[in-house]
Amino acid sequence: MSQLKDQSATGSTRRTFIKQAATATAVAGADSIIKTPVYGQNQAPSTGRVIGANDRINVGFVGVGSQGFNTHVRQIKNNEAKHNVTAAAACDVFSEYRDRAQEFMGVKSGNVYNDHRKLLERKDIDAVVIATVDHWHAPVAIESMEAGKHVLIEKPMTRYLSEGFDVYDTCKRTKRVMQIGAVFCLEEKWHKAAQLVRDGMIGPLVLGQSSYCRNSPKGEWNYAINPKLTEASVDWKRWLGKTGTRRFNADHFFRWRKYNHYCCGILGDLLAHKIHPLMIASGNPEFPSRVTCLGTKEITTDRDVPDNTQVLTNFPSGYTLMVLGSTVNQQGVPEMLRGHHGTLYFGGDKVDLKPETPFGDEIDPETFSGLKPSGADFVAEHADWFDVIRNGGETKGNIDLSIRAQVVISLAEMSERMSLTLLFDEKSRKVTTGTGQEVQPLNYPT
Repeated sequence: MSQLKDQSATGSTRRTFIKQAATATAVAGADSIIKTPVYGQNQAPSTGRVIGANDRINVGFVGVGSQGFNTHVRQIKNNEAKHNVTAAAACDVFSEYRDRAQEFMGVKSGNVYNDHRKLLERKDIDAVVIATVDHWHAPVAIESMEAGKHVLIEKPMTRYLSEGFDVYDTCKRTKRVMQIGAVFCLEEKWHKAAQLVRDGMIGPLVLGQSSYCRNSPKGEWNYAINPKLTEASVDWKRWLGKTGTRRFNADHFFRWRKYNHYCCGILGDLLAHKIHPLMIASGNPEFPSRVTCLGTKEITTDRDVPDNTQVLTNFPSGYTLMVLGSTVNQQGVPEMLRGHHGTLYFGGDKVDLKPETPFGDEIDPETFSGLKPSGADFVAEHADWFDVIRNGGETKGNIDLSIRAQVVISLAEMSERMSLTLLFDEKSRKVTTGTGQEVQPLNYPT
């Protein structure tokens, strides 16, 4: 049975919820796990090795469960020669995952770790892939960049809003290369759309729409529980981090996306894949100005997070983003970007430009096809990251895009859980209601 309490349960008012979120603090016993430095409090951040165009990049992996192993360890190891990289080290709190990674990578036992800080102490590691549970993204990313490592962070970038800006500020200060693991950012069609928007081909933006919908009769994220997971085979306290103290629970370990302590559900796991690309397609990704989100969980009740959700986001330019997500109905909405003069329709590896009727004499319909890469191309995602590490520039899922998308995701979660429409000020980084009341962002251990 779940150890968690539903924060939106009957009897908890919005005002009480806001106050609780504002005063919540991390559990002291877990705090030292998060904050213990690798190089000492008074030492300057490492600058890392200067990597030339032909230098081999040594990659470490923190979090080598399903996503970490299959998407990152396997793909990078199998393409070592193609990328001129070495899959050099791995870290995980579950011994079964460590052993699997060690065997597949073909490394000695001294190259796998239970504690990510040991991996970061290695001067030969140039870049770190972070595919942990969401609440560990920020601590590992920040410590990696402070240690001079470049980072690829699985989506969502962080669990909560404040630590998103911690990652952003650290990345800017250390000048490390960051890639977000929202793989559809690599699809060329979104970048083609951005060019068309900047060229004025569809006029002022009106609305972008997309969806990520599934139908899981047994409940989304109810993955099989590996019987080899025991209190002896996993560092449970480390896995919990600063989410709080609770008894060992295999359901939480393998099905953590169902629970608010560790994840924001559909928003972070599915809709992150749609929010990032549509922000790219706008031609000028902005911080949101207003976000509202609805959600229900009347069909799958074994969780904290909704099984059906809708997000509406306004941006300062007047552009609105609408994304729908579901794990109980697989029918989505057509992907399109609506402008005042024309509309862009997305499908596969192509973009169709169609004029709005009043502007038919000014804009010719046109199809742009064969736009590659297309689909979930993780090899392209890794190649883009390695290329920027060597040659400079910006990754397709760079830090400036990622922090803007993270604000949308974080405010959407807050909106749904607090039953509020929320406004964001990018200069002050403050969240308010429509009446001007400041709202403290959700934070641990909520």
